[in-house]
Amino acid sequence: MTDLNRGSVIVLDYGAGNLRSVVRAVEYVAPGVRSDGGEPIKVEVTEDFRALDGAQAVVLPGVGAAEDTMTNLASRGLIDPIKEYIRSGRPFLGVCMGLQALMTVSEEGGEHPCLDTIPGRVVRLPDGLKVPHMGWNALHFRRPSSVLDGIPDGSYVYFLHSYHCVPDDPSVVLATASYGATITAMVEKDNVVATQFHPEKSGAHGLRIYRNFLQSAVLQSTVPQSAVRDEAPG
Repeated sequence: MTDLNRGSVIVLDYGAGNLRSVVRAVEYVAPGVRSDGGEPIKVEVTEDFRALDGAQAVVLPGVGAAEDTMTNLASRGLIDPIKEYIRSGRPFLGVCMGLQALMTVSEEGGEHPCLDTIPGRVVRLPDGLKVPHMGWNALHFRRPSSVLDGIPDGSYVYFLHSYHCVPDDPSVVLATASYGATITAMVEKDNVVATQFHPEKSGAHGLRIYRNFLQSAVLQSTVPQSAVRDEAPG
């Protein structure tokens, strides 16, 4: 890890299918977000766990199932560095599977341990509903947040999923949606925010979420002078 990544927004590449669309969205809004030095915030795409040492903010995309996601993160030595990064208090955004990976365990295809950043379970959508849940649904905000600035309550965003998150602590739920039942659409806990829907496929409101996240990262983040890791954790 060199100082080249210090102050960058890192989009983690671990083989997620929605990586390119997330990167395009982040790169689209980034020129409008200025660093504390007045320069446009930099966007870096990498699978290198060492990049998290100097990151100003991290975006974890993802689609598919928890088992594959956690296997791919582990194969790149990313699991412990992600946990360490989140514990550092710097801004973190999870998208779709990037939200589900934050839970304790996923029931998709069995019982699969996840990052356990936000205690809770990932469970199948209720019986009787068409799965996957695919299409546009309205967001219902539970409380204010800077990541929602400029986005009206009731705005429509795009979902594509068959499982949903049930956090142990309901207070971390930032927004919900209705699909035969009330489902968690967004969570926010300390420096972590994550969406079940795809902001990169949700038009102007989705882009605003990315922009708000980056702006919040610029305002909040202080990059620590952490030790450089030379080897992936075991």
